[in-house]
Amino acid sequence: MKKTPLISPAFAELLAFRILIVLSYQMVAVIVGWHIYELTHDPLALGLIGLAEVIPYFSCALFAGYAVDHHSRRMFAVLACVLLVMNSALLVAVSMGLLPGDATHWIYCSVMLMGAARAFIGPSYNALFALILRREQYARASGISSSVFQIGAVLGPALGGVLVAVTGKAVAYSVATALALLATIALLLLRIKEPPSAASVPVFTSIYEGLRFVFSNKLMLSAMSLDMFAVLFGGAVSMLPAFIHEIYHYGAEGLGLLRASPAVGAMLVGLVLAKHPINRHAGRWLLGSVAGFGVCIIGFGLSQHFWLAGLLLMFSGIFDGISVVMRTTIYQLITPDDMRGRISAINGIFIGSSNELGAFESGLAARLMGLVPSVIFGGVMTLLVVGTVAKVSPKLRKLELHLLH
Repeated sequence: MKKTPLISPAFAELLAFRILIVLSYQMVAVIVGWHIYELTHDPLALGLIGLAEVIPYFSCALFAGYAVDHHSRRMFAVLACVLLVMNSALLVAVSMGLLPGDATHWIYCSVMLMGAARAFIGPSYNALFALILRREQYARASGISSSVFQIGAVLGPALGGVLVAVTGKAVAYSVATALALLATIALLLLRIKEPPSAASVPVFTSIYEGLRFVFSNKLMLSAMSLDMFAVLFGGAVSMLPAFIHEIYHYGAEGLGLLRASPAVGAMLVGLVLAKHPINRHAGRWLLGSVAGFGVCIIGFGLSQHFWLAGLLLMFSGIFDGISVVMRTTIYQLITPDDMRGRISAINGIFIGSSNELGAFESGLAARLMGLVPSVIFGGVMTLLVVGTVAKVSPKLRKLELHLLH
């Protein structure tokens, strides 16, 4: 019988950490969005959440990659998880009115702490992923890992929305705090032997090596650029609290369901790809999936019905799930083992910053154009990005994954 990645106890433990931290983060994300819009009723205030997270993320990411490559793949993630525990506890205090001053200022400060912590988690996870698995397992393991992530992304928003509606924000934030604490424990219990620390290299020299590798590798750069610009303009999810209040007229539980809808689609496609990984015509699959994502965002912007919006968001998650698995596999196969932290950090800047900047772009566009036109504009721009990348990067368009093994 062919050995699968889940047979490895270390991989199962790593996945346990991942789902717990994703649950906590996604819960906080949906509760914070509801909290801010409840206080301000301003789409731009939702966009500022993304800006508050991306600034510390961008500032810390490259140094996080260096730390993971040259010191510990695990301990920096542990410290980041501890920071998320403290951050969620701070939000409990804000929701209970225990802190002086404007609550929105405290919330934005907590989002900044969350951005700094998240900068370390991605590089650590990807470095541990490669340490535990064999290269021939990467494609299937990426599908499994993506599905686990999406399970957390489904349950987190749904649980957060339901808890806010039934028990209030303080209890919901408290549950997120407990989940972040469990994730910390899971990471500490991970049974793995890390290799010795790498030879000491000046920080900025090491970071430059990672940047040079990415920008000299046209295939990796094209894949990162495709995702960055597609996500930048396709950030409709960040505007969901406004859609719930202004168009669908649902409560917090409706927000949780819509936030979970893309992850449902991504989870399903991740399970399929874990069993049937795509190796042939990978470039066409990647470009086509991002184009499909853009079409779904346009449809969502035009939809006036809650159920149809949920369905379109689920299909957007299916297309996004395909692109995530494809890109993750590409990065894992191309990246040298001694640079995984730095490359993951650079990739995180492309993707993570585009998520948060995309939220800011969506909020600003909604303020200038109106809520619905801004989402349609974002979907159209995503399609233009796909066409541009397909034209300027024939290497990505013709990519065959089986040739990278």
